[in-house]
Amino acid sequence: MPASIAEIAPDVFRLSIYNPDFDLQFNHFLVRDEEPLLYHAGMRRMFPELKEAVASLIDPAALRWISFSHFEVDECGALNDWLALAPNATAAAGTIGTLVNLGDYAIRPARGMQAGEVLETGRYRFQYQPTPHLPHGWDAGVLFEETQRTLFCSDLFHHAGECEPVAGADILERTADTIHSMQLGPLMDYMPWTPKTEQLLEQLATLEPRTLAIMHGSSLVGDGAAALRKLGPIFKEVFGEAPVAAR
Repeated sequence: MPASIAEIAPDVFRLSIYNPDFDLQFNHFLVRDEEPLLYHAGMRRMFPELKEAVASLIDPAALRWISFSHFEVDECGALNDWLALAPNATAAAGTIGTLVNLGDYAIRPARGMQAGEVLETGRYRFQYQPTPHLPHGWDAGVLFEETQRTLFCSDLFHHAGECEPVAGADILERTADTIHSMQLGPLMDYMPWTPKTEQLLEQLATLEPRTLAIMHGSSLVGDGAAALRKLGPIFKEVFGEAPVAAR
């Protein structure tokens, strides 16, 4: 299906492709700046539709940065297609992901980012925050755009359906419903619940994001810190008490 396009924050465009077979949106975010950034490279089979959406906003060959949270097909399946199309583009991910995945997978060397490291695209500054096993994967991490306070939070707040581009705190109810329903199917272990989960959520909440750029479902515009702090209790309701960390 063709991608729908919506500007969810200044110069941040949500490029959404809905898959009715899964009743799920796959959202990709283009930041239009001096050095354009694409967050989520998308699946290879979605590349033609996503490329067309990007081309309606910028010349795809002008992409400079391609980033994502963790190594998974909807996050970076088409990474090499983008790198082939945009000769000056570089993948940017956490140090762990760069060492264990991108060093072999990507057709060009990637930029591995440390905690708190900032990637500048011109007007905007993207701070890297490692979040191991949140939403999933040892290599997981997120980007926080400091100027407009947009948090690119990957699969956090996942909710199903063909949803409007932006919403408010009601996405928490949708997220809870989705996580509950997933416990009845093959994806029941989709979201790890570890002794560090709530600590990591609090770490992200202290950034006080105004916009949460969400991969599956509507993005949130409003009090992102409050939403992040309410996500832990949702996990606890579904999964029970988290195991105690070893001392």
